[in-house]
Parts: sequence; C-alpha cells; structure tokens
Amino acid sequence: MKHIFYFYKRLEALSGKILYINLLGIVIVSFLQGMEIFMLIPLISVSGVMNMDFGSSNFWPMFKFVEQFPQSVGLPLVLGIFLFLVLCQNLLQRTINRQNSKIHQGFILHLRLEVYRAVLQANWGFFIKKRKSDIINSLTTELGRVTGGMAVFLRLHTNLIFTLIQVGLALWLSVKLTVFVLICGFGIALLNRRFVKKAKVLGKLTSKLSQSYLAAITDQLNGIKEIKSNTLEESRLTWFENLTRKMEEEQNEYVKLRTNSEFSSKISSAVLIAFCILLSVKALHAQPQQLILIILIFSRLWPRFAGIQADVEHIASSIPALKAVAELEKECKEAQELTVIETSSNTIKPVRIEQGLECRNLYFRYNQKESMYALQDVSLEIPAKGMTAIVGRSGAGKSTLVDILMGLIQPEKGQLLIDGKPFSSDKLLSLRSSVSYVPQDPFLFNATIRENLLLVKPDATEQELWQALDISVSTEFVRLLPQGLDTIIGDRGVRLSGGERQRLVLARALLRKPCILVLDEATSSLDSENETKIQEVLDRIKGEMTIIVIAHRLSTIRNADQVIVIDKGKVIQKGGFSQLAQEKRGLFSKLLGHQVESVFNTEGHAQALVTERV
Repeated sequence: MKHIFYFYKRLEALSGKILYINLLGIVIVSFLQGMEIFMLIPLISVSGVMNMDFGSSNFWPMFKFVEQFPQSVGLPLVLGIFLFLVLCQNLLQRTINRQNSKIHQGFILHLRLEVYRAVLQANWGFFIKKRKSDIINSLTTELGRVTGGMAVFLRLHTNLIFTLIQVGLALWLSVKLTVFVLICGFGIALLNRRFVKKAKVLGKLTSKLSQSYLAAITDQLNGIKEIKSNTLEESRLTWFENLTRKMEEEQNEYVKLRTNSEFSSKISSAVLIAFCILLSVKALHAQPQQLILIILIFSRLWPRFAGIQADVEHIASSIPALKAVAELEKECKEAQELTVIETSSNTIKPVRIEQGLECRNLYFRYNQKESMYALQDVSLEIPAKGMTAIVGRSGAGKSTLVDILMGLIQPEKGQLLIDGKPFSSDKLLSLRSSVSYVPQDPFLFNATIRENLLLVKPDATEQELWQALDISVSTEFVRLLPQGLDTIIGDRGVRLSGGERQRLVLARALLRKPCILVLDEATSSLDSENETKIQEVLDRIKGEMTIIVIAHRLSTIRNADQVIVIDKGKVIQKGGFSQLAQEKRGLFSKLLGHQVESVFNTEGHAQALVTERV
C-alpha cells in the first residue's frame, strides 16, 4: 500500500484544497441521495398507495407538515421537494465529476513530465545498466496503469463516502438490523479477499508480460534487416505468437477473476437482502416504513459494495505498476546529475581549451562489487587543437576513456584536468556544451535534414547549415535530394546510405562549432570512398579544434598527431603513427600488420578472380 500512498501524496500536493473541496461535495451528494430515499415515505403516504402513520414513529417529525395539506396539494409539494433534491444532487455531481477529471488529467500530465524529467536527469551510468525497452515500458504501459489505478483510487473515495453516509442513515432507522447486515457484509468481504490476492498476482504477471512484449517489439524492429536478410521471419513470428498467447491467457484470467467476483457479490447480496427481510419481519418486527427504507438503502448499497470490491481488485492489480514507476523515479534520482533542465542554457559558458586535457591515474569500473577495472592507472595528455587517436582491441577500454573525457561518467579514482586545472562536476555542462560526438552508428530523427541539423543549434542560419554540410563533404548529395534540406530522411535516416548518414551526423557535430570533436569508430562500417571523405574532413578541420578519434581502421588516423594504444584498460603505448608502426614488438604494429594482411588478402583474391575471368 505504500506505493499507493506515495502517489496519493503527490496527487494531494498537486491538487491542493480542491481535492478536499471535492470530497466535501461528495459528502453533500451522498447526503442528498439519502434524502431522496427518505422522501419516498411521505411520497407513498400522500399519494394514497399505502397509509403511513407519521405519528407512530419518532423518525418522521421532519415530514409531519405534509399531513397538514390535502392530497391534491401535498403530492405536488412532496414531488417538488423530491425533484429539487434530485436537481441539486445531479448539478453538484456534474461539477464534482468535471473537477475530478481536471484533477486526474492534471495529475497524468504532471506525472508524465516528472518521470521523464527524472529519466533525462539521470547520468550515463544509469542508461548503461538499464535496458532501453524497460524504461520505455515504464514511461508508457506502466505509467498508464498508474494513472488508471489512481483514478480508481479516487472513485473508491466516492464509493466509501457514499457507503458510510448510507450506513449512517440505516443505523438511524434500525441499529440491530444494520449491525447484522454489516457483520454479514464484512464476512462476505473476508471471503472475497482471495479475489484481491489473485488480482495482485495477475498484476505482477501483466507487468512482466508487458515488459517482455515491448522488449521483443523493440529488439525485432531494431534488427528487422537482419531478420529479413537471414529469413528468420517464421521463427520470430512463432516466438512472438507464443508470447502474445501468454498475454491473451493472462487477460482471460483477469476477466474470469472479475466475473467470478461480480457473481459472488451479486449472489451473496441477494441472499443477504432476502435474509434481512425475513429477519426484519419475523424477529425484529420492523415498522413498514423502516423496512422499506432499509431495503431501499441496502439495495443501493450492495452495488456500491460490489463496486468497492472491483475497485480494490483493480488497485491491487495496479500495485506492480505503481511499484515499477516509483522505483524508476528512485533509481533516476539516485543517479541524478546537473543538467540543462535545472539551469538556463544561456548561463552555460562552453569550456575553451588552450593547453589540453590530461588524465592522471584514472581508475574506473562499471560495477563497484566487481574487482575487474575497465580502466586502470590511465595517465595521458591530449594537446589542444591537435588530433589524438585512441586504438586497441575490442573491449580494451577505449570508449570508457572517451566517456570520461566527455564528462559522461566520473572516474572512481584519479583526476581529469583541463588546462592543468582539475575538472569538477559543477563544470559538467560547460564541458559537454564544448563537445560534439559522432558515434559509430549515426543517429538521425525521422524528420528533414534541416530539422536534424537545427537540433544542436536552433538559431543557425541557412548559410551556417550549408557551411557545415560543405565542410563534411555533404553538400553534393544533399543538393541532389528532391527537397534538398527539407527532405524527410526516414527512421534513423534509412533513406540515406551509410556514408551519407555518417557525413550528415558529422555536419551536425560541426555546426555546433565545438571545442572538442569526438569520433567513436566513425569510419569502421564505411567503404573506402566514404572513409576517404571522412579523412578529408579531418584534414580540413585539423588545427581548429581538439579532435579525439577512436579507430579500428588504422588508415583513418595516419595523420594523427599522437596515437594512444590501450589494452585491458591500460595505456601500453603512446607516440606518433610512424613511430609506433616501427616498434615491431608493440601491439600497434601487430594491429597494423593484421589490417595490412587483411587488405592484401582481399585485394589478392579480387585480382585472382579478375585474372580467372580474363
């Protein structure tokens, strides 16, 4: 229940006194509904359907004035009062419903913004540990279940208030009969606890299946090219069908639970009402007006009891979703860092590097409980406005080092220095605003080229856009597109070739005019022609900014000012390209030799095929 009250406190803080004004309105509506029932006795009496003796009971002094009027006047008067009560009750109910809708919709908006804000403010380490589809599931499906559960929780307030007031009226009429009915009602509620427990279990299963479903959709759409190229459609469809069948079974189980609960409530309420009537007549000798009103009250109450039972089951099934969203927020807050959201972007002054970056005895590991370090005692210098290449085998720690240099993660031990001064977390945004990053897998939005470029600099002029495209050797292919800069390039830029996407991402990075440009294996998946074009770009901008290149293709870094070789998290070589190539026993020379041999074998095989055909 703590997760329900966690979100209820947030709802209370957001809505303020309006929430309690609405609750007061619900009390008044419930009282008016009770008065409508009480009006039935004088209505029956003055209409002549049944003779009710007001004087024989002390319950009806408020209606004694009706006896003073003849039937021709009394009946319209009682009907008028009845209609007035109904009108007031429904007008107030309409206002409360509208206000409740505003409260609920405002809470949905607030919760969505706050959860997404928390996600955006989490540090890079959080995203390394979390599966993307799980975050999406919490932001969509689970968040929807949370808001739905809170709406039911508000409705439960209404049902409980109405029930308490109606029970109070019933107690006023007959304490013995009402106490008996309540004892039976509590007994039925205890018997129905099994439905609530089952609903909670099904709620956990719903969360688990929803998480698996979204993960499957995300993974398969991300890998749709591999699926189609390897003719895996049938196996993937079979796997997906099995998952969706489990979801179907889970939903059928939930419907079965709900219908069983409704059936149990209706049958038990019918039996109880019948037994109450028998008890009232045979044992308690209830007066006719008491009996009629108690029957009416409890006939209206039992649907409310059934509603309360259904609401409790719904809330129980929502608890896993409430827990998932609350834990996501907690994890995000624990991993929170200073972001642009918390400060004005106009107050952030980009770092200007005059001397260079320095890593001094850096240590880092992704899991503090493990003994293996991703980086160990790393010390190096990166001169300003020079080109530094970082190479090594896969898993050597290259990307981890670059993440530290960009301020995405913080070293466990050691220091990062900028122009000889230790880097501190309060300068995090200044560092990031000075860095442009070009990944191996270029990311582009399903929008126009113009919109993709303007993401990093919304106020860029047309001239600046074309200048960035020109530097990145992208002008030619952009001008050939049907709408030029306004061409929509599809999901992740699928309508462009790999080389065009990479150069477009590079243009976006250069449009920002960064102090530091980081290329993370940006040419590893390109052909020789596009690799050459990227090399041309690097040669053109060399000396204007600090360039850091992670490269598997060593030909890309031939003109680097220095090459840093990392292996198993340690720096094992530093120097110029030619210098390291001549160190025959060094790792760099071996990596270079493997690539030359690979190229030679490929070209030799191609030449053999040409000769054979000739």
